Amino acid sequence: MKSYGQFCPIAKACEALGERWTLLLVRELLCGSHRYNDFKRGLPLISPTMLSQRLNVLQQRGLVELKHSDDNKSREYHLTQAGRELEPIVMGLGEWGARWVRSQMSDDDLSVELLMWDMRRTINCQALPGGRTVMHFSFKGLDKTYGNWWLLAEGGEIDLCVDDPGFDPDIKFHSDLRTMVMLWLGDIKLTEAESSGKLNIKGSSTLLKTFPEWFRFSGFADIKSGYA
Repeated sequence: MKSYGQFCPIAKACEALGERWTLLLVRELLCGSHRYNDFKRGLPLISPTMLSQRLNVLQQRGLVELKHSDDNKSREYHLTQAGRELEPIVMGLGEWGARWVRSQMSDDDLSVELLMWDMRRTINCQALPGGRTVMHFSFKGLDKTYGNWWLLAEGGEIDLCVDDPGFDPDIKFHSDLRTMVMLWLGDIKLTEAESSGKLNIKGSSTLLKTFPEWFRFSGFADIKSGYA
């Protein structure tokens, strides 16, 4: 990134973090992504070349380091102390965005990949029944490639599937993408989405009863609009 030609620490920080995708990549690292394919799921529109470039730059700037995975079979990207210190800044940006610019969401901002990846990493597996739990999400208006998604929870782990895993779903969600995104962000209540007919949920009585315990909304869902 071209220098601002200023010694101001704010200017220097902007030079380090102001390039396209950089802060979103830091967001993914803060949310627990450590591998290349995980970054691609959280940032589906970034090109492989750009992703590699941004990871390399973050390493050069001392914000990210490569470590061996727990099984020692692969290498993972982790934030350094300098990178971890960005957490309140990134979360603060999210809070500001939820308060002041969330209402400016266009159809182009509705990413089903990001929605499903976000939901996958916030499901509370500890509140699910024992054994395997299969959740099926179907979205009206999307093609076959993106219209159906599955979350498969078992043994405290949860996987996101774009292909039918071959198990009968324990709970099914049917909605249009905008309604599900609005629900996730806290812009519409569950009862409102269901009563309007825009969201239909069917499943086991146990999962329906304990829904508020295992389904966690966006961390910014409780932030009220600054224009209200």
